[in-house]
Amino acid sequence: MTQIIERSKEDLAKRELIDRYTITVNNIVVDISIYAEEDKPVAEYVVSITNISDATKIILEKIRQEFISKMDLEEIENMEQNELINIRQRFKGEIRKLIHKYFPKADERTTNMLINYLIEENLGLGKLEILLQDPSLEEIVVNNHKEPVWVYHRKHGWLVTNIRIVTEARIRHFATMIGRDVGKEITNLNPLMDAHLLTGDRVNATLTPISTKGNTITIRKFSQDPWTITKFIKGNVLSYEAAALIWLAVQNELSIIISGGTGSGKTSMLNVISNFFPPNQRIISIEDTRELTLPENLHWVPMETRLPNPEGKGGVTMLDLLVNSLRMRPDRIIVGEIRRKKEAEVLLEAMHTGHSVYATLHANNAEEVITRLTNPPIEIPKPMIASLSMIVIQNRNRRTGRRRTLQIAEITPTGDPRVLMKLNVAKDSLEEIAKSQVIMEKLKLYTGMTEEEIYQDLKEKVRILKWMVRKEVDNVNEIGKIIAKYYMGTLT
Repeated sequence: MTQIIERSKEDLAKRELIDRYTITVNNIVVDISIYAEEDKPVAEYVVSITNISDATKIILEKIRQEFISKMDLEEIENMEQNELINIRQRFKGEIRKLIHKYFPKADERTTNMLINYLIEENLGLGKLEILLQDPSLEEIVVNNHKEPVWVYHRKHGWLVTNIRIVTEARIRHFATMIGRDVGKEITNLNPLMDAHLLTGDRVNATLTPISTKGNTITIRKFSQDPWTITKFIKGNVLSYEAAALIWLAVQNELSIIISGGTGSGKTSMLNVISNFFPPNQRIISIEDTRELTLPENLHWVPMETRLPNPEGKGGVTMLDLLVNSLRMRPDRIIVGEIRRKKEAEVLLEAMHTGHSVYATLHANNAEEVITRLTNPPIEIPKPMIASLSMIVIQNRNRRTGRRRTLQIAEITPTGDPRVLMKLNVAKDSLEEIAKSQVIMEKLKLYTGMTEEEIYQDLKEKVRILKWMVRKEVDNVNEIGKIIAKYYMGTLT
């Protein structure tokens, strides 16, 4: 069972309300409030189900207990997925009878809402379903039954919730159920599980005693509302001028590596860059777990790696997909992350043969990117790196949790980085510290434009970006349509 720890009005009155919104889960209205408290370093994410009264909750708990007494939980836990679907339908009928018994005047809509509430509590993920339905959350973390569930919020960073899973057995049950849905198994002999759900969410689970404080579940949610260039600008992640420079580089098929630490927004920036792809080119993306969402008007083929089965067969690696993608006549290739030498070699070879490449790498600044690429385990000859045009460094402030573009750099013919823009942390703004030389020369060579015309083009892009922000064009597909019109010359 999952439990919402109710907060009294007196308790909440002592805190500062910093955010509030509602979500709807199976017709149940859920109020989300985020409170900060002076003597606590972490704010609290408070869940309150507003359209089910306290009296109704008491009766629902009675129905739940009566329902559980008729269930064989161990048998259900070992059922196959198709059997579970059938048992859910049968239990819906049983619960409907109990609801009619205790709520004889309930209409059909209310009855269905209460049925869904009880089914999720007993056969689903309970209150975790609420967290899964909140589009503002990126991560959901269960550490053990003694601690509340933690979440990572897009706007507020790490928050502790008022939801708790009451037993270690229940956490294990949830992990088993998640794994079973996608053909994965977690047991005492195999206490680690990494699973990709059909929704795109990624789930990692561990069992005690491997995780010494208790069973754990970590859910990284697949964003249904992806980051876009306008959201980045409004969130002060990067400036209009930086966005225009990246747009100009993407438009002219210059290859870019995005780097940064864990949770710095590398994949989000990769998604933002894809906003600028033209619809008349073929794009192949390669990821371990599908995280990218490109505009629907693009000619896009997303591909995912696959782990081998228990016999060690059937695995498909990043390198397999990368080599295969070069036979698919791509114009642009997106790679989720560069980890190994062979992957980097194939990517750089793709750049040399005229493909635009966009990839992420773990490194904290432009100098580190070159160091990582030229040293083991990747170890690429430095002159080869000159085929790369731009490095974008993302950063998450460890004190505030804010994500920002830290640096934008170009690559010199010798394979060294030259920083063009750098974050002024004190002013919280991305500032130009050097004029582009290498990118400017490449653009003049490839486009025939003069330097003055290139700067005029950047100004025009800034104007369009400001217009999109002013008109609140945040949807990835709407932005894709506007960019397509721009390339067609029909944007007015």
